[in-house]
Amino acid sequence: MNKPLRRVAVFCGLLILSLLVRDNWIQFVAADDLKNHKNNRRVPIERYAQPRGDIIVDGEPITGSVKVDTGDFKYKRTYKNGPMYAPVTGYASQVFGTTQIENLQDSILTGDDDRLFFNRTLDVLTGKPKKGGDVVTTINPDAQKAAWEGLGDKKGAVAAIDPETGAILALVSTPSYDPSAFAGSSDEDGKAWNALQKKNNSDDPMLNRALRQTYPPGSTFKVVTAAAALEEGIYDDVNGKTDSPLPYILPQTTTPLKNEGNLPCEDASLMKALEVSCNTVFAAAADKVGNEKMQEYAEKFGFNNPKVDTPTRAAESVYPEDNRPQNAMAGIGQASNRATPLQMAMVAAAIANDGKLMKPYLVQQLVAPNLNVIEQTDPSKMSDAVSPETAQKLQQMMENVVERGTGTNAKISGVTVGGKTGTAQHGVDNSGNPYAWFISYAKTDDGSPVAVAVVVEDASGTARDDIAGGRLAAPIAKDVMQAVLKK
Repeated sequence: MNKPLRRVAVFCGLLILSLLVRDNWIQFVAADDLKNHKNNRRVPIERYAQPRGDIIVDGEPITGSVKVDTGDFKYKRTYKNGPMYAPVTGYASQVFGTTQIENLQDSILTGDDDRLFFNRTLDVLTGKPKKGGDVVTTINPDAQKAAWEGLGDKKGAVAAIDPETGAILALVSTPSYDPSAFAGSSDEDGKAWNALQKKNNSDDPMLNRALRQTYPPGSTFKVVTAAAALEEGIYDDVNGKTDSPLPYILPQTTTPLKNEGNLPCEDASLMKALEVSCNTVFAAAADKVGNEKMQEYAEKFGFNNPKVDTPTRAAESVYPEDNRPQNAMAGIGQASNRATPLQMAMVAAAIANDGKLMKPYLVQQLVAPNLNVIEQTDPSKMSDAVSPETAQKLQQMMENVVERGTGTNAKISGVTVGGKTGTAQHGVDNSGNPYAWFISYAKTDDGSPVAVAVVVEDASGTARDDIAGGRLAAPIAKDVMQAVLKK
């Protein structure tokens, strides 16, 4: 072969080699990036080429699919009681994508999951259309409805957990949205989506307040401070005196800390201090425990954990590293102390479960189209928040709050209920309307089937002086607990 032909042959060989390298790169290295690229329309077209599997609550689907006659998509998502269940399901939209369970379990719902390979192969051989699997949730529909109706037109959230397993029984956020309103690709869907965006709606209805919003937990956090003080041996008798002065001056300052009214807080026992919600006693206790140890005990209850997945990831609840005066304020749920409703339900659940905190979870099973269970969630321990002895002391204190303290609106006849109210200040110089909190658990002879956290962020038409956890949030928690107990 002469020299020019050899050069041409080598050049052509290099071209072929480069094409092979590029082809393999696309197929094996860049495939996932290209598949999931926001401008790759084949993915959503395939996603909505057949009905999606369903999200199940108590054996009944709360989602569906309906055939459409226009555009590239054959089916769009529908939702039953969409606003009530939106914090559970998230949304699946032909234009705006997917969130929460609809996103995290998308491969199951579309039927593309590798674990459904046998089902897909069988469908091809038998000529059946492709089917997605189902996601079975832990939600108790009666508890969900009770929480939804209890919040009504109030802005707020409810989270309820089974303390013994960690199963999430209710997850409600208000105001909410209907995922069906923008599930398609019409102009009306686009308008519905725009109307829900925070820039166009100050109520931010698409915010999942139960999982993704943090609030100062206020006096509900005092049970964590009490737990730390008992575990550290600062106090051992919940009925003994605490050596708490009145007035109490915040450490390293000349600023007195006030109680909410003329309360019997001087040298009060932990039992009495939780009953009437003494700021001074628990701020002093937090200072005695110290910031480092307060962080440690808060973290045992789930604070400062950025990866609490239900599988939807919850926002991180924070007990801060801070100076002495701020640590004292954080010990009563103020300063930079922040918590989600789910986090405070976890606090109540750990106490009800004799100190053992179970990992919260929302998905019970993933089920193939042939009804075979392909994944089952088993309860797992997250931490030992406190010892059983301390947990039982905290139970006595919380049950006393409901029996004769600030939480009497949560009483349930024939059932032992423990709780703690909270009214959390916020805004510049506490100028904003307070947040009304209540955390609680119900206990029967068979154990504790439910722990609840309720936060009312804004109650329209309620005077500032009338905003209190015992008045606004406790009745909602009571209804949720009763719904679970009836089941």
